[in-house]
Amino acid sequence: MAVTIVIKVVPGSGRQAWTVDKSGQLKCFLKSPAEKGLANKELIKSLAHALRISQDSITIVGGLTSRTKRILIQTTMTIEQLEGILGIERQKSLL
Repeated sequence: MAVTIVIKVVPGSGRQAWTVDKSGQLKCFLKSPAEKGLANKELIKSLAHALRISQDSITIVGGLTSRTKRILIQTTMTIEQLEGILGIERQKSLL
């Protein structure tokens, strides 16, 4: 089973964190700059670590050079489970 999510990326922010902005958009702050694919690699590594899955299970299917990415995740988890792990629902309730 696969799940597709949309993530807005903030490269070169000096920190690594997952948040949800006021519009409900999942946002990932990355330390790496948007050069030579470094931010994309950090995004995949960070997401794989958070979800406790292999990096090979995650593919950027849209927005490779954009700040808004479409990510395909090969997993048996549901979108609700992914949101729970990343803390999305908890953050949405605070907005």
